[in-house]
Amino acid sequence: MELTETNRDHSGVHNLAFQNDGDGVDVTNLKGLGDNSQRIKNSQNKKTVHTNQGDEYINIESDLHENKRASVDDEQPRLKGLLEKKYDEVCEFCKKHKTRIYYVVYGILITAYLAVVIAACRLNFQRALPLFVITVLAIFFICWDFLIAKYEDRIAAFFSPGDRFLKKQWFWLKWVLCAALIITIICWLIFDTTKQGSRQLISFGGLVMYVLLMLIFSKYPTRVAWRPVFSGIGMQFILGVLILRTKVGFDVFNWLGIQIQTFLEYSDAGAKFVFGDKYTDHFFAFKVLPIVVFFSTVMSMLYHVGFMQWLIGKVGWIMHIFMGTTPVESLVAASNIFVGQTESPLLVRPYLPYITKSELHAVMTAGFSTIAGSVLGAYISFGVSSSHLLTASVMSAPASLAASKLFWPETEKPLVTLRSGLQMAKSESKNLLEAASQGASTSIGLVANIAVNVISFLALLSFLDSGLSWVGNLFDYPQLTFENICAYVFMPFSFMMGVDWEDSFIVGGLLGYKTFFNEFLAYERLSKLIQNREKGGSMYVNGVKQYMTVRSEVIATYALCGFANFGSLGLVIGGLTSIAPSKKKEIADGAFRAMIAGTAACFMTACVAGMLTVPGLEVPCHILLGNASNFTDFPANSTELVKCCQHLFTSANHSEEIFPGGNYSLNSWKMCCQILGQPAFHCT
Repeated sequence: MELTETNRDHSGVHNLAFQNDGDGVDVTNLKGLGDNSQRIKNSQNKKTVHTNQGDEYINIESDLHENKRASVDDEQPRLKGLLEKKYDEVCEFCKKHKTRIYYVVYGILITAYLAVVIAACRLNFQRALPLFVITVLAIFFICWDFLIAKYEDRIAAFFSPGDRFLKKQWFWLKWVLCAALIITIICWLIFDTTKQGSRQLISFGGLVMYVLLMLIFSKYPTRVAWRPVFSGIGMQFILGVLILRTKVGFDVFNWLGIQIQTFLEYSDAGAKFVFGDKYTDHFFAFKVLPIVVFFSTVMSMLYHVGFMQWLIGKVGWIMHIFMGTTPVESLVAASNIFVGQTESPLLVRPYLPYITKSELHAVMTAGFSTIAGSVLGAYISFGVSSSHLLTASVMSAPASLAASKLFWPETEKPLVTLRSGLQMAKSESKNLLEAASQGASTSIGLVANIAVNVISFLALLSFLDSGLSWVGNLFDYPQLTFENICAYVFMPFSFMMGVDWEDSFIVGGLLGYKTFFNEFLAYERLSKLIQNREKGGSMYVNGVKQYMTVRSEVIATYALCGFANFGSLGLVIGGLTSIAPSKKKEIADGAFRAMIAGTAACFMTACVAGMLTVPGLEVPCHILLGNASNFTDFPANSTELVKCCQHLFTSANHSEEIFPGGNYSLNSWKMCCQILGQPAFHCT
């Protein structure tokens, strides 16, 4: 059997046909039969076909001839009018000078925008400061991208001598840098402990403990590359210092948190229209879940315009440069700050079949150690601090890579090492409205998944508590619950993060909720504790603590900020397997280790937050004094304590009572007397 090429007609169209040599079939006869059948068909087509239906008479052949004549008439050249000629000339001119026209239009729009910014700054610079900062950053990054795209080779050649010098001297230079870093950390811990108290040392010890535990249980302990580990922890620490310890950084993230809260409140308009004026009566279903829909819509629109890809690329490039991680894992870790654990791998989908086991482990760990932007809005609506949630989301990205490279070191040679960056997937929507509609439709599955999981897990938790209480009652301990068991298991881990010992039992229970169920239940429980503290009242009721200190709340916020739970384990395995079927075995083998690494990354972020959180931050004076009087290691020279004691004595001087009413206890008075050394009658 061989493939030959034959001519079928005079028009020159070539077709391929199979010729069987062994059957002895005459090709000429086949051709003759084909010609005869073609002649028969032509003769049949020439006959007039008439169709009678009642009084109607249709001549199909005549209609065909009329249509043919009409088409011939249409093909005849006709003279164009003056207006049509001018229109064609304008279209031709626009096509010829399209690039210049774009530049002119963009120049006019940019000039108008800058004029608006300048006018707003002249009217009230303080009010226009956010707009001014955003404009300056936009101009900087536009110029940066332009210069990199046009002069990348020249810039690389300019810095190449310094790069060669560093590579040549790196052997001894890295030891100098490590020694300087260790000395800096020791000095900082000494001075900070003197000023803020010794609880920061516990958080530092917890960070060291988690690093050692991950090293002990590492897949290849002797092949750990320490650059990603130390640089990841260093990036965490730098971000934490900028955000939690500097006034500018704290104000910026606090401002961002307020803006996000304000932005998310716009979802109330849609919820109110659909569910009525009393939609807040069903807070979770009609207040929290619409935020997820709204945020998903906005994220889809940002992906369509390309902003999210640009932002993720910049963050991923920073982590790739400083941590030495591969482009794939750096981009996925950066994208997990904004999107979920199943959406982020889609950005690098073409490269997933070619990544190593360590890179795959890093991809999964990044998903477990962070949360999606859509559910971030839901947690903010619970009453959890928006600024701390934002900080935790950003700090957990480098922590995830550090934990991953410590728990599963790289032992293979990565195949995807593009220096110019990866080509990220683009939006499939054709316009902005379609992108918004797709984002809203995509959120349906997420909203349904959240709702059914909360319903099922709360029902299961109630059943477990009932069964455990029955078992505990047999041993005269009816208080036995699932939360109590988790609290005892996770209590040492929460204490080593820097949580107060009295609060570590509560935080341990929250960690159990988050690990065995999901973070939604944990944050919902945390929000109730925050509300109890803000309302004030007694801290203990029947021996049960009703709320925690703000420091413990902050550390718990960071520790819970991740998808590392058993429910997400199945979600990651199913999602990644559908994207990269060739990696099915590797995904199943490394998913559980990735969940543990993601949990450890969240704990490491909480430790850094515990090291940097200032005692008394955002704490009312009566709670701060009450907490300080109960802890012997609370710094007596704390500025917040001195201010609160001065406020206490000032308010007492205007009162006839020795111990004015309120939440101030006798221990608080005694402690303030010792701090200020007051000889007044209040201390006698």
